[in-house]
Amino acid sequence: MDKSEINYSRSYFFNFLPFYHMGLRTTYSPGTKVSLSYWLVNGVQQTEDFNNFKSQAAIVTLKPVPSISWNINYYTGHEGRDVAPDLNPELPALPTQPGLSTDPIVTPYRSRLHIFDTYVAWTATEKLTLMAEGDYVTVRGGAAASPRLSGGAAYAQYRIARAVYLGGRTTYMSDHDGLFSGVRQNLHDLTGTVTWLADSRFMIGGEVRRDRSDVAFFLTDAPGVRDPSQRTFTVGLVWWIGNKDGVW
Repeated sequence: MDKSEINYSRSYFFNFLPFYHMGLRTTYSPGTKVSLSYWLVNGVQQTEDFNNFKSQAAIVTLKPVPSISWNINYYTGHEGRDVAPDLNPELPALPTQPGLSTDPIVTPYRSRLHIFDTYVAWTATEKLTLMAEGDYVTVRGGAAASPRLSGGAAYAQYRIARAVYLGGRTTYMSDHDGLFSGVRQNLHDLTGTVTWLADSRFMIGGEVRRDRSDVAFFLTDAPGVRDPSQRTFTVGLVWWIGNKDGVW
């Protein structure tokens, strides 16, 4: 968790969508209400280029009024490898970077990944912030069927005291073909978080979360036995140093 997040835990989409990229990006702002960005990157979670293709992203940020920020994102690229992963390398057969595979894949998987992601944040009042997110992901061109995933999330945060915030989140993910979990299912989480900014550099959070699926998916105390839902209670402490203020 960082100090700008509403909830302590992350939603399903945070764990599913790309976490980092390696490449170039540029931004152009034709006015104060619109910002346009373009990315040219190696691929999802790829610091090295594992194939002969680059992935791209186009991002539009709209701020029609100061209290509203709306992002519209589209990402696409060939994410399949041309070389086999080398997860436990020994002495290299060729003078290459350690851990970088040189074993070619005879028939590379030439599917194309498409990610549509949009989210909007509204600072309704000095105390109330509302957010919504929608996502659609599909992989096309590599097989007869095109696996897909869709869903969204809604967030709310209300400042109930000078340094105390109450946050809530509900997430729905339809994992039509097991892209996220390996199982065809519909996932839902309902999360409530209380955050206390005890100091300018110290934060305490308490959270209650309930996850639910339409199939028996979550682990239980009994080996081999799964349950369609789970409940968790979390207490988190966040302490940061340095002079950076605002959103990280």
